[in-house]
Amino acid sequence: MITLEEARSLLRKEITENNLLKHCIAVSAIMKGLAKKLNEDELLWQITGLLHDIDYEQTKNNHAQHGLIAAEMLKEKLPSDALQAIKAHNFENTSVLPKSKIDIALIAADSISGLIIATALIYPSKKLEEVKVKSITKRFKKKDFARNCNREKMLYCEKLNINFPEFAEIALNSLKKIHAELGL
Repeated sequence: MITLEEARSLLRKEITENNLLKHCIAVSAIMKGLAKKLNEDELLWQITGLLHDIDYEQTKNNHAQHGLIAAEMLKEKLPSDALQAIKAHNFENTSVLPKSKIDIALIAADSISGLIIATALIYPSKKLEEVKVKSITKRFKKKDFARNCNREKMLYCEKLNINFPEFAEIALNSLKKIHAELGL
């Protein structure tokens, strides 16, 4: 398996759009937090989160290939469970169904990252340090807030036996640890 630094370097070669890079970094941090909570391989989950959208710029006009091309690009670099998770995070387009904890976690982490960042951006300081779990759960209920963030996918956390407020707390705390990298 590649190292975290190799994964970061590879991501920067493939992704040019800054917000997409930050999204991948955010999902990576949330995945690491979830792995810690679930006693899973933190590095594997972190790298899987980091690289899950590595093919996005190539596939943004062909959603059926998003995740599949990434898995092909990474087949010599990641174990099969990570490749499966990357393919399954876009299951509605790839028809690769999520089965394992890492698959389910990636789907949930991918969705909640945007909700938390959107919540931070409504504060005057635009800083994660001001965001509280209560704010996230309140915004979660407002379907018109960050409407592109799929609430149903966020609730995949329950398939991991983590309720939504606890999931929001894990995700928020994970993002607070990398706030400087996210510029938040």
